Amino acid sequence: MNGQPLTEQAPGARALRLGTRRSALAMAQSGMVAREVTRLTGRPVELVEITTYGDTSREALAQIGGTGVFVSALREALLAGRIDFAVHSLKDLPTAAPEGLVLAAVPEREDVRDALVAAEGLTLDELVEKLAGAGRHARIGTGSPRRMAQLNAWAAARGDRLETVAIRGNVDTRIGYVASGELDAVVLATAGLNRLGRSAEISQHLDPELMIPAPGQGALAIECTAANTELAAALAALDHAPTRVAVAAERALLAALEAGCSAPVAALAGWGPENELRLDGVVGNPDGSALLKMSANGPIVLDETAEQQARALGRALADRLLAGGAATLMGERAR
Repeated sequence: MNGQPLTEQAPGARALRLGTRRSALAMAQSGMVAREVTRLTGRPVELVEITTYGDTSREALAQIGGTGVFVSALREALLAGRIDFAVHSLKDLPTAAPEGLVLAAVPEREDVRDALVAAEGLTLDELVEKLAGAGRHARIGTGSPRRMAQLNAWAAARGDRLETVAIRGNVDTRIGYVASGELDAVVLATAGLNRLGRSAEISQHLDPELMIPAPGQGALAIECTAANTELAAALAALDHAPTRVAVAAERALLAALEAGCSAPVAALAGWGPENELRLDGVVGNPDGSALLKMSANGPIVLDETAEQQARALGRALADRLLAGGAATLMGERAR
């Protein structure tokens, strides 16, 4: 998201109102987008802070429904005309398309990997081995059943054990658990730490071979009303087609599994040579005792049918996962 201004700023032009959550990460992400929108449109952008239910509730995401809890208030503000557009972490978006709104842009994706922030800067291997030598299991915090499932499965495959601890809170709160010694490590999204300028605190990037990320992780979603066609067209200049198509495959898998964003489901689509899209999907239970992993791939041409092709790939992989017993493992399929 960079380059030369596309329009001259009109004197006295009304500022565009960008709705954002109040967290430091949300504000950082929205600020990045705001600067690009000003460059594209020549209009100033005002950040409008909105508190969502997910920000105020202290319950675990699985307990409050997970899907949409960070998004609904922003969408209501859009439809009511209180803001002109909104920026979301794409992994927080429900898979069902909202009436009256359009996904105007999916900018180029940040680093998709999860990150370990551990005491003494230890890697996961080092941490587990050091604490095993001290006669105890590593305590690792995360609010994600997806991460819990894959961490516990990784440990079991090595003949080790660790304790995954459910946590909530912003980045400062989560890393604070490590600094205070309450936890030995926490797992966070690399993209968020990068956007906050805190990548130096990462002890280890957890590659997808160890931990596949959440569907849409590392990507942003820019929404506006379908009626505001002029703004939608301007925002479309921020869209990155390879990212949009990849996350379409991941989200189609999630939708076909009828799973929410708090379910123990992981998906990652990546581009190979000759427009080959590979989609990896994982479903497990949080204790890691069962983990089902499958892959699918196919050539996709980046034309007007690309998202449709990607969704078909995602649905096909979901069908295979369901046939392999994914619904039983998730335990959260919609009734």
